[in-house]
Amino acid sequence: MSRYALQGALSRDLLTWNGRVLVHHDRAEMEFLFAGDVRVIPCPRDIPPEQTLEIRFHPQLASVTWPLDRKDFR
Repeated sequence: MSRYALQGALSRDLLTWNGRVLVHHDRAEMEFLFAGDVRVIPCPRDIPPEQTLEIRFHPQLASVTWPLDRKDFR
């Protein structure tokens, strides 16, 4: 399964939380949620799964229902 990560537009660094790279399997959902100063890119394959965090487990996204229903964001 493909993984996508968030990359800072200026820094080009992968965005992390508690040292773990934020990832998600659905590029379109990630682009919908994180519009702005970040880019969604394929997660580098050399980053092992134990060094990543699925965005659905990020505390600030605890109230989001997965898979996304865009109607919930109106």
